[in-house]
Amino acid sequence: MKAEDIETQNYWTQRYKNKNTGWDIGYPSTPLKTYFNQIGNRELKILIPGAGNAYEAEYLYDLGFKNIFILDISKIPLEAFKKRNPTFPENQLIQDNFFTHDATYDLIIEQTFFCSFPPIHKTRKNYAKQMSNLLNTNGKLVGLWFNIPLSNNLEKRPFGGDKTLYLSYLEPYFKVKTFEKCYNSIPNRNELFGVFLN
Repeated sequence: MKAEDIETQNYWTQRYKNKNTGWDIGYPSTPLKTYFNQIGNRELKILIPGAGNAYEAEYLYDLGFKNIFILDISKIPLEAFKKRNPTFPENQLIQDNFFTHDATYDLIIEQTFFCSFPPIHKTRKNYAKQMSNLLNTNGKLVGLWFNIPLSNNLEKRPFGGDKTLYLSYLEPYFKVKTFEKCYNSIPNRNELFGVFLN
């Protein structure tokens, strides 16, 4: 693992150890549950990157989706997930750097992941490019992006943005099926819900 990967891993591991996880709502978010409930194909190969405690993966697994892969750079949330879900396949819990992860999926779920990176143009561009690389032809990127002002504070997560800013990164790589203000976000969250086709 590269030095910068170890540094990133240590950063997130420390946050989990300190329970400094303000983004963690403790259950799968309503907009994603609503989306999952209408998926007919239970055989889809699904990735949840930067999954944290991965409540969405737990929900999908309980719905009968078995081809779910959970990726996080820290092992702490992966171990916590396995403890909560002892029958979940060990080889589908992946400790890795999203930007160097090498596999392909039918569906990738975005949930408070994009907003975790410092808002550097190169990083955000690489996020969009890697998302496209990880998706099969006709694969989908689906999820939630915080619709909050982007401040100049490079230490205070989550790092936000607006529809225009996010599309400037995503449109070069994806066809936009929908990207609108989310009607069923949990209280006190201002989010955009998006479905992007590879």
